Amino acid sequence: MASSIRVRATSNGDITEVQTLIQHPMDTGLVRDSKGELIPAHYIQELKFACNGKDVFVANWGTAISKDPYVKFSFKGAKKGDDLTISWTDNKGGSDQTTAKIA
Repeated sequence: MASSIRVRATSNGDITEVQTLIQHPMDTGLVRDSKGELIPAHYIQELKFACNGKDVFVANWGTAISKDPYVKFSFKGAKKGDDLTISWTDNKGGSDQTTAKIA
């Protein structure tokens, strides 16, 4: 199965910039389908970015995040060639993880 996470991480001096797109429905549980039935809530609860085993960004989300969320941030302490691991878990027990090399 292909990962639902696309990531780009680039280092420029001591700053690493990360851009990530995650494919996920992020359903709030408040929207109805074409038959008028509520679509059950299905959203990412925890998103983590770790560089060389150390957390550099952790987000605890709820239903207020849009479908296919895009995350962009920067941090210090990494260098080109380091591993950046991205992982998420959702409210239905689903999860995904990928690792990218910092360019």
